[in-house]
Amino acid sequence: MSSDGRPEHLHGRAAECRALRSVISTVAGGDSQVLVLRGEAGVGKTALLGYLSEQASALRVLHVAGVQSDMELAYAGLQQLCAPLMEHLGELPDPQRRALDVAFGRGVGEPPDRFLVGLAVLSLMAAAAQRQPLLCIVDDAHWLDQVTVQTLGFVARRLLAEPIALVFAARDDGAQPLTGLPELIVRGLSDGDARELLDSVMLGGIDPPVRDRIVAETRGNPLALLEVPRNASSTELAGGFWLSGSASAPGAVETSYVKRVQSLPAPTRRLLLVAAAEPVGDAALFLRAAAALGIPIDALAPAEAAGVIEFGPRMRFRHPLLRSAAYRAADLADRRAIHRALADATDPEADPDRRAWHAANAAAGPDDAVAEELQNSAARAQSRGGIAAAAAFLERSAVLTADPHLRGARALAAAKAKRDAAAPAAARDLLDLAERGPLSELQRAQVARVRAQMDFVRSRAGEAGAPSVRETAQALLDAARGLEPLDDYASRESYLEAIAALMYAGRLGDPGALTHAAQAALAALDRAAELSRPVDFLLKGVAGRITQGVGAGAESMRIGLDHMCIQAAADDRDVLRWMVPAFPILQESSAHELWDHATVHQLAAAAVRAARNAGALAILPRALVYQAGVHLVAGEFRTAATLVEEANAITSATDHYAAVKYHALMLTAWRGDAAEAERLIKATEADGTSRGEGRVLGLTGYAAAVLYNGLGRYDEALAAARTVCEYEDIGFYSWCLYELVEAAARSGQRDTATAAIDDLADRAGASGTDWGLGTLAAAQAMLADDADADALFTEAIERLGRTTIAVHRARAHLVYGEWLRRVLRRTDARRHLTEAHDMFVRMGADAFAERARRELAATGEKVRAQQPSSGGELTAQEAQIARLAGEGLTNQEIGAQLFISTHTVEWHLRKVFAKLGITSRRQLRTMSWAS
Repeated sequence: MSSDGRPEHLHGRAAECRALRSVISTVAGGDSQVLVLRGEAGVGKTALLGYLSEQASALRVLHVAGVQSDMELAYAGLQQLCAPLMEHLGELPDPQRRALDVAFGRGVGEPPDRFLVGLAVLSLMAAAAQRQPLLCIVDDAHWLDQVTVQTLGFVARRLLAEPIALVFAARDDGAQPLTGLPELIVRGLSDGDARELLDSVMLGGIDPPVRDRIVAETRGNPLALLEVPRNASSTELAGGFWLSGSASAPGAVETSYVKRVQSLPAPTRRLLLVAAAEPVGDAALFLRAAAALGIPIDALAPAEAAGVIEFGPRMRFRHPLLRSAAYRAADLADRRAIHRALADATDPEADPDRRAWHAANAAAGPDDAVAEELQNSAARAQSRGGIAAAAAFLERSAVLTADPHLRGARALAAAKAKRDAAAPAAARDLLDLAERGPLSELQRAQVARVRAQMDFVRSRAGEAGAPSVRETAQALLDAARGLEPLDDYASRESYLEAIAALMYAGRLGDPGALTHAAQAALAALDRAAELSRPVDFLLKGVAGRITQGVGAGAESMRIGLDHMCIQAAADDRDVLRWMVPAFPILQESSAHELWDHATVHQLAAAAVRAARNAGALAILPRALVYQAGVHLVAGEFRTAATLVEEANAITSATDHYAAVKYHALMLTAWRGDAAEAERLIKATEADGTSRGEGRVLGLTGYAAAVLYNGLGRYDEALAAARTVCEYEDIGFYSWCLYELVEAAARSGQRDTATAAIDDLADRAGASGTDWGLGTLAAAQAMLADDADADALFTEAIERLGRTTIAVHRARAHLVYGEWLRRVLRRTDARRHLTEAHDMFVRMGADAFAERARRELAATGEKVRAQQPSSGGELTAQEAQIARLAGEGLTNQEIGAQLFISTHTVEWHLRKVFAKLGITSRRQLRTMSWAS
């Protein structure tokens, strides 16, 4: 270290080294740290990681590096990183331990969800860090297997109170699951530092003009500068032409590496090719392959002397670009021969998957035997939860299959796997391959459905060039028809998916398209021999409601939802099957049409429970926002916010499609933050319009109506509610009728309010539930004569008091209190206005609370305006942990539910105790954490 704190062997990296030393000091102090070094090849990321490792003498250091390869072995990198920590495996909860055993091939069982594996890795690291702070260094993360990077990205986002650092190095555009984590951009050296570095390695000196030309053309890339004396002749250096015309410094370096490899003796080049083709660097396998090729190991000496490779327990190239250069330097025939030798040298019992992959790379054309081996490898990868690995094996299997019938089936299976592995482009290519073969009618229908499902996800994600929502709905409808005579269950699911897609299209869809799809579904159900599954009844009920109007289909919807509740209580797997993107909207909308909050509550809770128990984080975000809606209308805003926050954290750690944040938008509107709500409404409207998703426009209008009614801006609320009610969005249209009644009544638009009440009576009034009848009574009371209003308000409050719909009950107290004040019953008015004010304050519905406060002030009651929240209040996650602890869950159980470590739970609870001034978990049981 120089006197100014700069590492002597790293030119121009003082700032980067300070950042890395800060990582170490933070972890040594007991906190977690995550950092991703990003930069082009050769820019010095690996050197900086080496410096980090040197400085971390007080920490336990784990290291893993990705290796460039087209072979995808699930959890290979993660297993290498965690191998030194397996002594702590016994400290993990049983579900986590079993998941890790299966993922790492140490045991057998159901395929583990990859994020349950992530929780297990987090727990494993946390257990190790209790003994000594931990530093995990992940080099060339862009070349690790996909599931390893995704899992480590999940772990990185869940670190908080553990003395653990995760430091990654990745190319600028690589390792996408790490996007959004704290980054340190590593750029080329400044001209001055680059000149200094180049001068230090040019022992014979270099003319300044030539040096400046090289510095400019390498753009300060350290590796390119270091390679100058190795790869440039004195003539090239004299003219300054070494890098002239190169596209990039890393590209020029790799080209120079290829030349260096090509200059070595032929036997040496073949041994380098063996090492380059075997990504694990297994020295024993290398020796067996070399022996099979008849090449003495001494032939590797020239490569070692040239600094190309190190021979040890693992074969290691001096730089990843040298490895790719050794592979590129060989022709295709030599590569195939080497892969054949590696396949023959690989133990088919101990490592059948790697053997199958080498055999595939050795094949000169279709080979059914190798294709079958790859298919078997895919099944093994799937059993370990390696979706990406299974997809890669299936893709290669399809390509190598000679039998056209088998090729089509395998291509279809590979396409589904690629879709699930978040590789839609490859999935579409495989669907094209499948369609070029002789498929059965069922297979063609399955291809059509998979393509339509993928397009639906693309359209909702707003992907450029994706079909519109209404186009994908038509494709799903066509798929349903095609499947009907071949697979009736899949056909009905596809009909539901088509209807859901058209419900999302809403007012921006083709007029009559939703009715047309529902009619087609009903016709298919009429042709069915038997209706016995929940999906059948739900489809019949929703389709009947769409085609026949208000009240129709209610019985079938009720049967379908009841059966779903029964099956949810009996088998979590059924719940998970219903959490595909299309189904929650149908469940939720059906229950809301019936004004049945209890069913929504039960199904949402079951979905979250099932996803948590399975560790299914691909599904959990949808389940969490589903449940957030339940807590929102119950006035439990804090819990709803916690669920939305957790869903956002999970989706940011995965590459799965994140659902439109309906409930986050509604939560902001109910809280009454005008500036934030209006910003979010505007942004969501623009997003929905661009995607052709009209349901979003209905939702933003409803949110605006709630917001403006709370703020007392009734003309704006009326305009928003009118816009919503121009199109019937099944599920929340009826709710907006109440907003329309209140806004119209307060704006002097009695005829508009009367018409809305009549419409609401046909819906809520026919439900027979306390929620529906209580909401209707509150709406009717706002227009009733004084003689009738009192009884209607009283009925509304009594009925809503028997439900969990606190937001509507609080509003009933509010409008009743406002009416009582106007008829000069001030004492009664104060009682109801105080109840409304207190409820809204507990919820956090600030606009409605302020409206109630103003009304109380008009009665002569003095109520201070709400003050901004103090820093001593619990955060959303602290409140959630406190609630779970109060319910009697252990720290380990809380950590498993929230996908955080036990140590993080302890850290949060210490803060909870300090903020609340309590000393024991028993005291938490008497407190409320809902609002």
